[in-house]
Amino acid sequence: MKTICTLLTLFCSLLLAGLNVASGEPATPLGKGMKIWFDTGGPVGGPYNTIVQNGATQAAADLGVELTLLYSEWNPENMIANFKTALAAKPDGIVVMGHPGDDAFAPLVDEAMAGNILVTCVDTDLPKLRAQYASRGFGTIGTDPEVMGRTLAKEALARSGVKKGDRAFVWGLKRLEERGRRARAMLKTLEEAGLVVDYLEISPEVDKDTAMGTPVITGYLASHADCKLILIDHGALTSQMENFLKAAGVGPEQVYVGGFSLSPATATAIESGYVDLVSEMQPYLLGYLSVTQLVLTRNYGFTGLDIDTGGGLVDKSSIGKVAPLAKKGIR
Repeated sequence: MKTICTLLTLFCSLLLAGLNVASGEPATPLGKGMKIWFDTGGPVGGPYNTIVQNGATQAAADLGVELTLLYSEWNPENMIANFKTALAAKPDGIVVMGHPGDDAFAPLVDEAMAGNILVTCVDTDLPKLRAQYASRGFGTIGTDPEVMGRTLAKEALARSGVKKGDRAFVWGLKRLEERGRRARAMLKTLEEAGLVVDYLEISPEVDKDTAMGTPVITGYLASHADCKLILIDHGALTSQMENFLKAAGVGPEQVYVGGFSLSPATATAIESGYVDLVSEMQPYLLGYLSVTQLVLTRNYGFTGLDIDTGGGLVDKSSIGKVAPLAKKGIR
C-alpha cells in the first residue's frame, strides 16, 4: 500500500507539473534544462539493462530531460569509472546501480553532493549513503535482494517437487556485498530444505558476455545428471537458459529452472518449458522512477524515495498476459 500511494503521489505531481492549472494549457516540461547521466549497469543491448534504459528514456522524454546513458558490462570497476566520467561532466543528476557497494561509491557521492549534483541508485541499494543523503534526494528503486532470493527459492522448492537429498545448482554473484544477498538467500533456503547444493560464482567474463555461459551449464549437467533444480541469479543468463539446456541435450521440463527478470527470450523460454519460474523486479520502473525522482527533487526539494518495485513471480500460467509487454521491452 505504501508503494502504491507513493506512485500515485508521483504521477499526480507529474500531471500537475505538465499542465498549467490556471489556463489548462501545456506548460514547460518539469525537467527541461536538466541533464542526467544514467548508468544502465550492463552492456549495450543487454536484455535486463535495456528495459531499465527504456524506462529512463521514456521518463526523460516525458519530462524534457537531456539523458546520457552509460554502460558498465556489469563490472563494478566500470561503474565507478563511469561515475567519475559523469561527475566530470557536472550534470544535474546521476543515477547509479549500487553493485560496487557503499565504500566504493562514498567518496564520489560526497564529491557530487558537495558540487550540488543529485545522486540516486537503482537495482542494488546503497544503504549507508542513502541514510546519509536521503534528505538531499538520494533514494533507491528496486526490491530487496534477500527477499527476492528467498521467495524464488521457496516457490521453486514448493512447485518443483524436489525433496531432501536431491541435487540443486545455484549460479550467482555472492562476491558483491549488497547484490550478493540474493544468491546467499537462495543458498540458505535450499540448504535448510536439505538439498545437496552446488554453487558456482558467475565469472566477470560470463557476467559481461552471457554466451560464454554455455560450457558452464553443459559441463555441469554432464557431470551432475542427477540435478533436479537450477536457480540462476542473473537476468541475462536466465534469458539464455533455453539455449544452454538445448546445448546440454536437456529437454523442456527435465530440470526445474528458476531465475530473474523478464525479456523476450525469457518469455519464450517460459512458454516452451525451459524456464519454469521468474522473479521480476520490473526494471522499466527502475529507469522511469529514478529519473522522475531526480526531477522532482531538483524542482521541489523532495527527499530520496525508497520504492519497492515488486519482485512478483511469473510462470507459464501468467506469461501470456506479460509476454507482449516483454517483447516491447517494458516488462
